[in-house]
Amino acid sequence: MSHPHPELKPAPPLPEGGLRIVALGGLGEIGRNMTVFEYDGKLLVVDCGVLFPEENQPGVDVILPDFTSIRDRLDDIVAIVLTHGHEDHIGAVPYLLRERRDIPVVGSKLTLAFLDAKLKEHRIRPQAVRVREGERRSFGPFECEFVAVNHSIPDGLAVAIRTGAGLVLHTGDFKMDQFPLDERITDLRAFARLGEEGVDLFLTDSTNAEVPGFTTSERELNPAIEHVLRTAPRRVIVSSFASHIHRIQQVLDAAHENGRKVAFVGRSMVRNMGIARELGYLNVPPGLVVSLQELEKLPEDRIALVCTGSQGEPMAALSRMANRDHVIRIGKGDTVLLASSLIPGNENAIYRVINGLTRWGANVVHKGNAKVHVSGHASAGELVYCYNIVKPRNVMPVHGEWKHMRANADLAIRTGVDPDNVVIAEDGVVVDLIGGRARITGKVPAGYVYVDGMTVGGATEASLKDRLTLAEEGVVTVVAIVDANTGKLAEAPDFLARGFVHDETTFSSVVPVIEKTLATAAEEGVGDAHQLEQLIVRAVGNWAFRTYRRRPLIIPVIIDA
Repeated sequence: MSHPHPELKPAPPLPEGGLRIVALGGLGEIGRNMTVFEYDGKLLVVDCGVLFPEENQPGVDVILPDFTSIRDRLDDIVAIVLTHGHEDHIGAVPYLLRERRDIPVVGSKLTLAFLDAKLKEHRIRPQAVRVREGERRSFGPFECEFVAVNHSIPDGLAVAIRTGAGLVLHTGDFKMDQFPLDERITDLRAFARLGEEGVDLFLTDSTNAEVPGFTTSERELNPAIEHVLRTAPRRVIVSSFASHIHRIQQVLDAAHENGRKVAFVGRSMVRNMGIARELGYLNVPPGLVVSLQELEKLPEDRIALVCTGSQGEPMAALSRMANRDHVIRIGKGDTVLLASSLIPGNENAIYRVINGLTRWGANVVHKGNAKVHVSGHASAGELVYCYNIVKPRNVMPVHGEWKHMRANADLAIRTGVDPDNVVIAEDGVVVDLIGGRARITGKVPAGYVYVDGMTVGGATEASLKDRLTLAEEGVVTVVAIVDANTGKLAEAPDFLARGFVHDETTFSSVVPVIEKTLATAAEEGVGDAHQLEQLIVRAVGNWAFRTYRRRPLIIPVIIDA
């Protein structure tokens, strides 16, 4: 099994007849999915998503894949193929189209509709190419065949890519629910047919590779959801992803059966459900969905609300309800149903919201205490089935953190794939398929690109480090008035501190340190203000750590007297 090495060098030029695969996101993380295929001088991009920030990335809205390695080759991109409409697969498309607007964007009906709504905010009209399962389309030297797969959003596609270097099958995000709500199952017959043809490289979803057995069918959630909507004494507030159409369909059906009316709350929820309803993916019984204003006139046991915020996002409706910062006031007897997963890294935020809602008297039903969520990803049993059906020559686990990819690689090997032909790569690692064998050959830059307000890439690791320092250690501004002739302090320095615990005497012991630093500088003939500032930062920083075991951000201001 070939593993990436930190000492990888930039990849050599791609030999003629070889296919190069580079993931710019989605490997070693859940999110930012983007894979670039190169053949015969042309590039095909599969997915282009965002990653949501964690607590150690304050002020960041979303994180994009790093386009550096393809930026001078934008004209070589023949298409962006989207496997499905989740944010972690389509969220970065606007940022790539900003750099070249006329790249064809390929996807299924629902995926393109969700993308279009997103692109309107960026004032971009995409060159959209709508495809459906069973279709074959060529983009430059890549012939793509689209295969139906079942996932937690309708209209998911796997893509088979044929080039002179061989056949690649990329599953996208998928599971093998045998009784899906929309009756559109993962097309294993197509997987088998491609297997017969000979799959040279199989890129498989690793998210649930550590989970034994099979992912539960969505239909098995019906009883628990129905139970809540039947027995809840007052209002029911359901929180879900704004793209989880199947789950919301189950909620609408259960509400309808039990005589409750439904209102959608939250901009993305209202928008996406409008799109899904228009395109026929969401079946809404007449008169069921009403506005929030109409809903509030009804008796409380006839009310159901569907809102965003199942991941504890601070600005989403549910968190605001938990914080008493929303028009909907949660109270005793309300039932809140969290119909979604716990995305790794969000656990604390979600538990905070659950506790907040419980405090106001709500009964919170979530996957920890009821069967109200199933994953959208194939478990180990399903992955093994796929390996046995497809019998791939080479395997590259995608979409997952390290532990998921390693578990997925082990499954492939257990089904008989040669361990030498199983490649675990990371973002930016270059994998070349040459003569039927996949090998790691180098790397390209693939750092985090932060979107911060209106700026893209403006926030850097260094500025985030400063933010964390400000949050955890505080900031101290030192104002020193220095006599230009002698280089000494003209008067005692002023200290302005924020977030650094202090009283009148806190800074008295640092004054001699500053005096000594300036005296030494004067002796050595250092008079440049910038250099003096750096010396003061170092001296005050060392003093703060020695005295208080703190490392505040230090801002020096030197004024010539």
